[in-house]
Amino acid sequence: MFKRYLAQIFAVFTLIIAAPSMANEDASTPQLAYFTLEPDLTTNFYTKGDKLGYIQVRIDIMVANQTDLPIVEKHQPLIRDAVIEMLGKQSEETIKSLAGREDLRKSLVEQINAILLPEVGKTVVADLLFTKYLYQ
Repeated sequence: MFKRYLAQIFAVFTLIIAAPSMANEDASTPQLAYFTLEPDLTTNFYTKGDKLGYIQVRIDIMVANQTDLPIVEKHQPLIRDAVIEMLGKQSEETIKSLAGREDLRKSLVEQINAILLPEVGKTVVADLLFTKYLYQ
């Protein structure tokens, strides 16, 4: 009988000791957050010949920490300008191919981080998602 109570007391004691360490792990892990650039971005891109090419995208910016969301919101005009400028420089082949779209996404993450680094002193953007990608 004594062994059973001793085992229960030992189990409760280990839970009490382990609970604060589990809480610290949850607090130290970053909480991902997303910011949607609204309204959608529309611009033209380089095409061959006389026809015009247009692209319309909706972008969700993923930040590694929720505390960085106000930074992205504050610098939204700067981010929008960088995205529109980069989209306008792309060729028709890059815009229409899946590999080109993936390369463009990675380039946009690098470009946005490079632009924001002098402004805020750290890299803010963890990733970028095209939630809408239409071209004509």
